[in-house]
Order: sequence, then structure tokens, then C-alpha cells
Amino acid sequence: MPNLSAQMSLPSDRILMQEAPDFRHIDTWIFDLDNTLYPADCELFAQIEERMTRYIADRLHLSTAEATRLRHTYYRTYGSTLCGLIAIHGVDPEPFLAHVHDVDLSILRPNDALNHAVGRLRGRRFVFTNGCRHHAWRVLNRLGLERSFDDIWDIRTVNFVPKPQVRAYEQVVAAAAIAPKGAAMFEDIACNLLPAHALGMTTVWIRNGVPTSDTDLQPNAITRHHINHEIDDLAEFLHAIRL
Repeated sequence: MPNLSAQMSLPSDRILMQEAPDFRHIDTWIFDLDNTLYPADCELFAQIEERMTRYIADRLHLSTAEATRLRHTYYRTYGSTLCGLIAIHGVDPEPFLAHVHDVDLSILRPNDALNHAVGRLRGRRFVFTNGCRHHAWRVLNRLGLERSFDDIWDIRTVNFVPKPQVRAYEQVVAAAAIAPKGAAMFEDIACNLLPAHALGMTTVWIRNGVPTSDTDLQPNAITRHHINHEIDDLAEFLHAIRL
């Protein structure tokens, strides 16, 4: 039987071909949750999107197509569908959060390589999500990461000011007394890294093929100035970096 711990500790040939990224200055690690700490192809977030659409259709008496269009519009305009519903329709966020996150997590399994990689990160570790804390804890428990993070910052933490609004980042930086130049942020949605980069954080974009992941990027590389590292595999990258 192969030695799993030995395999996990070795970076792949792809990363060995170039100098390992230097993260020795990082003492605060900030991770998005959905489609970041678990693979997007498990389609867990698709369940959440479906439940958001259903909630909007029922609450506003719309067809599924109209509710889907409104969900996308509010997401692009306000940073999250919920915040658009609050701003335009005065929706109570708690029933919405409870409904949309009542999803089947059986698709999730612990990722030994990722768990080992997160565990070797020195300093504080946080989850920063536009979702809710209860959902985040459920996901972390399914992934075996429930003891790997110091805290979860959810949409309530930032007073319903979602990523990528700058105020959301300023609130968590102040509350946790974070020095941004010593922080790294990992996200699957590229535009959510813009404020993090502006504050001085090291930014890592996880390319996962989801359409909303890179909607703010154009083919011209200059538009990616706010991204320090683009990766395809989070565990592989975390194992390869210099600490």
C-alpha cells in the first residue's frame, strides 16, 4: 500500500518545474468556502442555486425563468442574491439563508491531501463566505476540516455587506486585527480578490470552470493584475508553497 503521507508531502512535477511560491511572510490564511474548499464539479453549489431560484419564484410569484434571471441580476449588482433581495424587496435574510442552505451534503468526503495541507499552514486560518455560518460548519464537518479554522466570517459577520464590496473586507480585517500584507486569500470567484489585493493581501484564484468564477476577467492578461497566483488544485498548491 502506498505511503499516503509521503505522497501528500511531495509537490507535483508541474510545480517543481518552477521555484515554489514563497509564502513565508504569511501568518493569516483566508479561504472562501463553496467551490473552494471542495471541488466545484461535485455540484453542491448547484443545489444552493436551485433553492435560491425556488425561493425567489415562490416569494415574488415569478416563473422559474424570471426567478433565475433575477438571481443572476442581483448577484452581479449586489455581490449576492440575498443582498439584492434585501435591498429591493425587504426580504428577511434568516428564512432565506435557512432555505437555500438546506442541501444534501452526502456528496462531500474528506480530502486527506487538502486536510494535511491546511494543517501545515502556520498562523491563523479563517473561512470567509457570503453564505451562512451554519452551512459553513456543516461543510467543514463533512470535509473533516472542522478543527482546522480559527473562525468563520459569514454574511452576518459583515452586516450583510457581501464580497466583493470593500467594506466587507475592511470589517473583517479590523475585527480580527489582520495585517493585510501578511495575509493570503484563496477564492474561486476572481472579482472577490480585487479588494483583497487592493488591501495588500496575496491573492490566489482557483480556476474551476464555473461560469461565474471568472466573469470579471478578459482574455488580456493585464486584467488579472489583482491575482498573484492562478491554480487548479488547492491541495497541490498548498503542499508546494514555501512556509
